[in-house]
Amino acid sequence: MVDAAECCVKVMCRFRPLNESEITRGDKYIPKFKEDTVVISVSYFEIYMDKIRDLLDVSKTNLAVHEDKNRVPFVKGCTERFVSSPEDVMDVIDEGKSNRHVAVTNMNEHSSRSHSIFLINIKQENVETEKKLSGKLYLVDLAGSEKVSKTGAEGSVLDEAKNINKSLSALGNVISALAEGTKTHVPYRDSKMTRILQDSLGGNCRTTIVICCSPSVYNEAETKSTLMFGQRAKTIKNTVSVNMELTAEEWKKKYEKEKEKTRNLKIIIQRLENELKRWRKGETVPADEQHSSKELKNSEAAPIIEASAPPPERLSDSEKTQYEELINDLYQQLDDKDDEINQHSQLAENLKQQMVDQDELLASTRRDYEKIQEDLSRLQHENEAAKEEVKEVLQALEELAVNYDQKSHEVEDRSKTNQQLTEELMQKSVTLAGVERDLSALQELSGHHKKRSAEILSLLLRDLNEIGSVIMTEMNGGMEEEFTMARLFISKMKSEVKSLVNRSKQLESTQADTMRKMQANEKELASCQLLISQHQAKIKSLTDYMQNIEQKKRQLEESHDSLMEELAKLNAQEKMHEVSFMDKEKEHMSRMQDAEEMKKALEQQMESHREAHQKQLSRLRDEIEEKQRILDELKDVNQALQLEQNQLKSDYEKLKQEEQKKDERLQKLLVELDTDESGGSLAQKQKIIFLENNLEQLTKVHKQLVRDNADLRCELPKLEKRLRATAERVKILESALREAKESAMRDRKKYQQEVDRIKEVIRANNQARMKHTAQIGHHILIKTHDDTTSTNRSTNSSSSSSTITGASENLSMYVWLSDFSATTICIASF
Repeated sequence: MVDAAECCVKVMCRFRPLNESEITRGDKYIPKFKEDTVVISVSYFEIYMDKIRDLLDVSKTNLAVHEDKNRVPFVKGCTERFVSSPEDVMDVIDEGKSNRHVAVTNMNEHSSRSHSIFLINIKQENVETEKKLSGKLYLVDLAGSEKVSKTGAEGSVLDEAKNINKSLSALGNVISALAEGTKTHVPYRDSKMTRILQDSLGGNCRTTIVICCSPSVYNEAETKSTLMFGQRAKTIKNTVSVNMELTAEEWKKKYEKEKEKTRNLKIIIQRLENELKRWRKGETVPADEQHSSKELKNSEAAPIIEASAPPPERLSDSEKTQYEELINDLYQQLDDKDDEINQHSQLAENLKQQMVDQDELLASTRRDYEKIQEDLSRLQHENEAAKEEVKEVLQALEELAVNYDQKSHEVEDRSKTNQQLTEELMQKSVTLAGVERDLSALQELSGHHKKRSAEILSLLLRDLNEIGSVIMTEMNGGMEEEFTMARLFISKMKSEVKSLVNRSKQLESTQADTMRKMQANEKELASCQLLISQHQAKIKSLTDYMQNIEQKKRQLEESHDSLMEELAKLNAQEKMHEVSFMDKEKEHMSRMQDAEEMKKALEQQMESHREAHQKQLSRLRDEIEEKQRILDELKDVNQALQLEQNQLKSDYEKLKQEEQKKDERLQKLLVELDTDESGGSLAQKQKIIFLENNLEQLTKVHKQLVRDNADLRCELPKLEKRLRATAERVKILESALREAKESAMRDRKKYQQEVDRIKEVIRANNQARMKHTAQIGHHILIKTHDDTTSTNRSTNSSSSSSTITGASENLSMYVWLSDFSATTICIASF
């Protein structure tokens, strides 16, 4: 088979990744060759504002560029990640992309504000031969050039655009210098990006540039300059060699080879020098003795030396070592300075980040404080609303107290009416018992009369049969008399029955009135019970609401206290930071004074916050105590109502038992009455049944009245307790009013004393002024008057003033009347 190198065919092969069927089948990758060890590491950093920032460790913000032993630039201190699969590489890229600087411009919503460089470093070592190969792949994402008129950049975005255009301009200059190939100096050090990419642009490398340009007419100038940039980059020519670390034997072989080349070159140089000497002496060198150019070409790596260039001077070993030491010292100083700059930049960045964090924390604390203030105001409004509700409840309780008074009066009236009805019922029952006794007596009498009439009739018939017709007339007269007596007795019985019917009608009417009154009382009692149940439900809801409000208030107090402490700490820290920044610019004494003043201001602020907080806490505690007192009162009322309810239930059970006993007794009486009156008439039985029904209804009415009376008696202590509470509250308000009046009187007395003191001071000042005027020649005329001689005051003052006026034309008169000492003082100034 022919060698691939001989037929100029370059064969490339790659292994594809496993497909889904192979993965589901459980296939594995082909194991690597044991003799080869490959290590892949990646780094990711960006050049932002002409500073190198590590995207895998954002704390490294200003990294330095150094050179290794082969004069290849590298970023010192950059984070390296070891990867073993494409997924690891993509994870590192995604992590770095999330930390890049991005901003919004008029041309791009996610505009990159920095150049990013993703470095893949590969090292391969053969374990058997110890052969080492290394390579680097730079993936550079250049930020696009920006025109400020189109992007609308302002502020920090404008500064970023300036740095982007500056670094791109430096890259263009480097590519232009490399493309021309005639310039001895390539400006790699004009930018950190070109410094890092020095080996990738003009060193042992292959460079691929991907240009992304716009096809729009609007961006024609930018597209043209970008394409020209790529065209210049295409003209760069580099010589590529394998980055291989040789072993000791290979270095020895290479050394021997280079030594042989050097020996051959020295022989050629000696021949050429001899030939040159012969030419300079004027001799002609034959063509066969001349050193041909073909031999020079055949010699390996023959150096090309220009004829015009002066021969280089050979440095001595001492100078060479001196220069090398100097260069090493300079590089060491440069490294130290870079490290120092990096440390300072990292420290500044950390301080800046701390300041940003403190600002964010302060802003969040302020927002939380504002939110807490809003919650506090809302709770205050709710508290005011709760107070209003409590006031309404108190008003309702007062109305209940008033209603209680009314109801108590009504209960007294009803109790009186009930007593009257019970008395009437007792009278009616007594009357009914008398009527029953009369009825039984009448029944006995009627039975006796029936028996007697039957006996008399039988005797008459027998006598009639015996006596005969002679005494027939006499017998007829006796019978008529007896029949007359019987008719009279029957008429008497009819009149008594009529009276009983009338009496039963009256009882029915009274029973109807009593039933109407009982129904009205039942309605009123039902309304009172409904009102009581409503108030109980409202009291329960208010109790729950008060408990919730108290819990919320406690939580808010705790959160408010913690937030106030945090706010005070943050304020203190902020002030201390400001003081520390000011300390760097001022002297030590001024800093101490500022710190003391700041400390005093902070203490005053903390004291004011503490006092306000204490006042608020005391006010809230007072409100809690007031509401707790109201809650206790409501609990007492509820307990009293429960006791009354239990008592009513017990009374109801007793009345029910009594009613059952009375029903049993009534049934017995009815049975006895039925047995006694089995021979009575049907009308009398109906009347008796009617009277029994009326009696039963009256009994029910009586029981209902008794129950109502018991209910009202149970409610009476509760209403009396409320009345006492209202009276106590009125007494408290009256005592507070008296205290307010007393304090007002005390304030008035203090005010009057202050007025008297001011008048005394004015009087003393005037007297001092009078004495002073007397020393300089003023005349003071003092006249004392009693209250009885007040009428002569005007005449005396007028006379004295008239005499003084006549003394001089340049006279000025001052009259001051004092009602405190009943003295008139006239001051004449000459």
